[in-house]
Amino acid sequence: MAGRSVLGVFREVDEAVEAADKLKENGMDNFEVLSGTPFPEGAFGEKVANHRLYVWPLMGAMLGFSLALLVTAGTQLAYPLVTGGKPILALPAMFIIAYEGTMLGAIISTIIGVIFESRLPKAKLDLYDPRITEGYIGLVVVAPEGEAERVDALFKAANAADVQLEPAS
Repeated sequence: MAGRSVLGVFREVDEAVEAADKLKENGMDNFEVLSGTPFPEGAFGEKVANHRLYVWPLMGAMLGFSLALLVTAGTQLAYPLVTGGKPILALPAMFIIAYEGTMLGAIISTIIGVIFESRLPKAKLDLYDPRITEGYIGLVVVAPEGEAERVDALFKAANAADVQLEPAS
């Protein structure tokens, strides 16, 4: 979606909530809240971010388990060594390797999943104000083409301490 980012910085929570309500009334409900204080998700009426982080460890665990079984069974079948009439596939040893492969796959894929779900690395940095770490609250909206000035006016009407507009491209 093309548009310009607008950052409104607010001193008080009530002012930020008022600005968020005005944004929703004007059909711009896709905004992000920036705060140094941990507020519960949805406290400002923003959309709760959908994530699929739970899929990454499950897929990694299945892949690690499958790969571990493939390596252990494949090695024992490729180089069969019959010892005292025992079966070629040694299941107790295979279970240990399969467990380790499952855990390794789950851990590595979880790390990769956290990186992807966090949208890292970011090629282009968004608008930011250092006062947000001092207790101010920021609302970032990607306004559709030609709507950035209207969002600016909404933020100022809600008593924003400062409003920053992304330069027009």
